[in-house]
Amino acid sequence: IFLSAFLLFQLQPILTKLILPWFGGAAAVWTISLAFYQLAYLLGNLYAHLLIRRLPPLFSARLHTILLLASLLLLPILPSPFWQPRGTEDPVWKILGLLAVTVGAPFLLLSATSPLLQAWQSRGRADARPYRLYALSNAGSLLALLSYPILVEPLLSTRHQAWVWSIVYGGFALLCGVVAFQQPTAIIPKTVPSSAVSPNLKLQLLWLALAASASALLLGVTR
Repeated sequence: IFLSAFLLFQLQPILTKLILPWFGGAAAVWTISLAFYQLAYLLGNLYAHLLIRRLPPLFSARLHTILLLASLLLLPILPSPFWQPRGTEDPVWKILGLLAVTVGAPFLLLSATSPLLQAWQSRGRADARPYRLYALSNAGSLLALLSYPILVEPLLSTRHQAWVWSIVYGGFALLCGVVAFQQPTAIIPKTVPSSAVSPNLKLQLLWLALAASASALLLGVTR
């Protein structure tokens, strides 16, 4: 979980810096890239939810392992010259297509790791407390964000960063595949929320507004 979070937040500046010269160094490249990363992160969590709730444990473990191994075929995460703009096309779709083809699958699988492994850790264990693993995920994310400008960027060229990331991701994928086959096969019971504690519309809108504010501030600061 720690390694997946670290790789997830290291990947974002590495690939965006790789493609930045292709599109004239515009700040919009980061904005579009970040929109892709946020969408892929959401889809990764949805994928984890479906594996946990909708599929049998053994089948979900095998499926996740197959996808992890298949994602290794996309390494290294060096964008193809095919995606370089020719000067007439819309750069938005070029950037989104490039990111989806180059790192879409690894990014989605990394995004699913924390919720998926927390569920596996608690499966079949009545006294399990997986929530501390969420804190471990945050620690990996924070370390990635701090270490990139301080250590990674000054010491390695962007191309070397992509190669090192790809090698570490390969190790992560193999290790996560082993963990997938070691998970218990008990089915997690479905919980039905009580209507007495359901959040009202006002609270739900507040949650949406806070999430949108965080995204807006992140875009503003990083630009």
